[in-house]
Amino acid sequence: MAQHDRAFLVRHPLAMAGIGLATASAVVFIALVLAMYLGMLPNPYAGLVVFVGLPLVFLVGLLLIPWGVTLQRRAIARGEKGDEWPVIDFRQARTRRIGLGIAVFTAVNIVIFLVAGYGTLHWMESPQFCGQVCHEPMHPQYTAWQNAPHSNVTCVQCHIGEGGEAFVHYKTAGLRQLFHVVTNNYPRPIPGVADMRPALQTCGNCHWPERSVGDAVRVRRTYGDDEANTESATALTLHLGGPGTPTGRGIHWHANPNLKIDYVYTDDARQEIPWVRVTRPDGSVQEFSADGVTAGQLAAGQGRTMDCLDCHNVVAHRIALSAEEAVDREITAGGVSRNLPFVRREGVKLLQASYQSTDAALAAIDQGLRGFYQTQSGEIDAAALEKSVAALQTIYQRNVFPVMNVTFGVYPDNIGHMASQGCFRCHDGSHTAKDGSSITSDCESCHRMLDEVP
Repeated sequence: MAQHDRAFLVRHPLAMAGIGLATASAVVFIALVLAMYLGMLPNPYAGLVVFVGLPLVFLVGLLLIPWGVTLQRRAIARGEKGDEWPVIDFRQARTRRIGLGIAVFTAVNIVIFLVAGYGTLHWMESPQFCGQVCHEPMHPQYTAWQNAPHSNVTCVQCHIGEGGEAFVHYKTAGLRQLFHVVTNNYPRPIPGVADMRPALQTCGNCHWPERSVGDAVRVRRTYGDDEANTESATALTLHLGGPGTPTGRGIHWHANPNLKIDYVYTDDARQEIPWVRVTRPDGSVQEFSADGVTAGQLAAGQGRTMDCLDCHNVVAHRIALSAEEAVDREITAGGVSRNLPFVRREGVKLLQASYQSTDAALAAIDQGLRGFYQTQSGEIDAAALEKSVAALQTIYQRNVFPVMNVTFGVYPDNIGHMASQGCFRCHDGSHTAKDGSSITSDCESCHRMLDEVP
């Protein structure tokens, strides 16, 4: 076939569309790869567009070319003849002006596409996108995240991360979750244990596991249900420790990167841990089994290597473990006034009641607390009452979500062991090794109570 005839074959609309798609996607791909190389696209979603989306568009363009050529061959075989294309002569000034205009508009369109694409990627990685647009069931987690210490860390920094492998894994899971959202077929509440990457790839970007923290003093204040809302304070010295401490012991002994702790859990919340294996830096291995555990139970469980998230499991979006804890914290912070008689008791009672909706709860809290003090003798501080009503309503809005069946204590918090098993999942005195040793349950290995509150 002559050169002219071969050129005529690609004039079919499908072939021309394929050439356009392949060329445009190739240009955009090169531009975005350069942008990523220069650090202009740190967005985790950029991997989807650059290394998945654009190559697919390029492939579709390449496939359209032979398809169009085949259709053109068949048309020629049937005796059909397509229209000849006009001759473009750049020796003419008018043709040069038109060509220059097309080139300029094409360049402008590419810039617009790149800017719009970058904006889309940036928006898709925002917590607002995760918590409000596509992931409506995540409203409790999104609300808790807004009031957490890590509210300056975006969702994708922990839940997706960088790299094509991480992106494909977690966004494939995201497509499945999106299907459940569209079909309104998702658990209520959403399970508290997420499929997270290893902690050193997330927490380790800011926190240094080899750092020796030493000791820290913490004071926990609780209040009574009596008229004076009597305060009780407990002061503890926490032996946070770390790999570099003289003994290498303490709470953060578990975070030693030279130490490996594997365990088996038998429930979805990872609260039941019947077996633990410790591999120490010297290579020695010790296995601990809970009293009465059987081989069948272990076989039915799932294995995991311990990392930061096994203790700090709700660090990014914590729901209060109880209404009592939430009210105590707000009294300590000054949001709920201790000057109001029985405010702790009445506040807890209102928060623990069952309501059909958040609006109904907010109205009931307002009416309930005001109504209670209308029945009391003596003068009530109106400003303190107003402030306390608002604080109790805020507690409810941050911790209770009737539509998702989320309320106080629905998600265990493994830091400590006051309202959840926490440390006692392993440090309960029942996990023993074959040599008779056991995982310590000595309280003072982690903390020591102070006689006086500082």
